[in-house]
Amino acid sequence: MIHLHNLHGWYINFPLLFKYIKKNNIRVIWTLHDCWTFTGHCPHFDMIGCEKWKTGCYQCPQIGEYPASYADISKWMYKHKKQWFTGVEDMTLVTPSEWLANLTRQSFLKDYPVKVINNGIDLSIFKPTESDFRKKYDLEDKFILLGVAFGWGKRKGLDVFIELSKRLDERYQIVLVGTDENVDKQLPKNIISIYRTQNQTELAEIYTAADLFVNPTREENFPTVNIESLACGTPIVTFRTGGSPEIIDESCGVVVEKDDIDGMQKEIERIYEKRPFGQEDCVKRAQNFDMNDKFAEYVELYER
Repeated sequence: MIHLHNLHGWYINFPLLFKYIKKNNIRVIWTLHDCWTFTGHCPHFDMIGCEKWKTGCYQCPQIGEYPASYADISKWMYKHKKQWFTGVEDMTLVTPSEWLANLTRQSFLKDYPVKVINNGIDLSIFKPTESDFRKKYDLEDKFILLGVAFGWGKRKGLDVFIELSKRLDERYQIVLVGTDENVDKQLPKNIISIYRTQNQTELAEIYTAADLFVNPTREENFPTVNIESLACGTPIVTFRTGGSPEIIDESCGVVVEKDDIDGMQKEIERIYEKRPFGQEDCVKRAQNFDMNDKFAEYVELYER
């Protein structure tokens, strides 16, 4: 059996690999972490609303995006991916989210069985963890809005945080983790920027110190940052995009329509006033994403 994960990045010979798999009738489990497998180029297409992948890609509007290409070969790639990736005798596709599973079932991979196995996290690390974070940054009387990402930009909603920083009053403090010097150039002075944490325990301390985790991502599969926040007892407000809404329920967070900054602001202010979510409910919800349970789901699939 071969278990595949992300294959994009131009580091593997697709026709050679799949010729070998088909010739030797090897069982395959393929975990999809984005949409690349069934498009002519891009891993994500939500932000631009492209649906060419359903029938055949061409004139790709994201050809300069990862995985970078010097020419538009999306039509060629779509045709050949379909040839390479279909016709495997025994292949099961795994997706971390129902959202991606539904897209996969609409693609040229629709004849393969699709199983959803959510991403999991280490609950022995991500748990309510006390620290001096609030005191260190003089935030003891602030309502902390936390954002955590790597590769901050429009896709991750950096512009949303900048806009919220203009609208929210001094009761609130936005903290962003995973920034860098280029991001800092775009940020107003009232946003605290943290480049990186020393380890996962320090990140758990920041999650715990926050009052609300804000995730205005515009393209996502099943973000583990949401799970990490819940595990540390911090509720979530997220855009309705990808599998992000699947992580929460009414006990631990709120979903706002994508790009609805007004709606996100109203929910933030409502949560500040009403405090509807408790730490225990958030932690309880995170128990659904214990990495050990997810490992067991994969082992069960292997043993089929």
